[in-house]
Amino acid sequence: MTDAVGSIDMPDAQDEEKKPRKGGKRAKKGPLKRLALFYRQIVAELRKVVWPTRSQLTTYTTVVIIFVVVMIGLVTLIDFGLDEAAGWVFG
Repeated sequence: MTDAVGSIDMPDAQDEEKKPRKGGKRAKKGPLKRLALFYRQIVAELRKVVWPTRSQLTTYTTVVIIFVVVMIGLVTLIDFGLDEAAGWVFG
């Protein structure tokens, strides 16, 4: 019995002969050529990056430093408060 695709006994996937893979393009290049290609691709991607201006970089750096100082203060206050609470509870 057959259908529009092929025989029930022999599916289409088994009709074609499979060729063994030989590794594609990577197998043909040596390790140094692959490393050189990798670094060329890195440089090409870095050229696509939109780098911030000096004023943007200064603004971002200032915001990060202020945020870190605020978080240090918050953690210090919580630590001091918990220390005092533990001293009061455990005496």
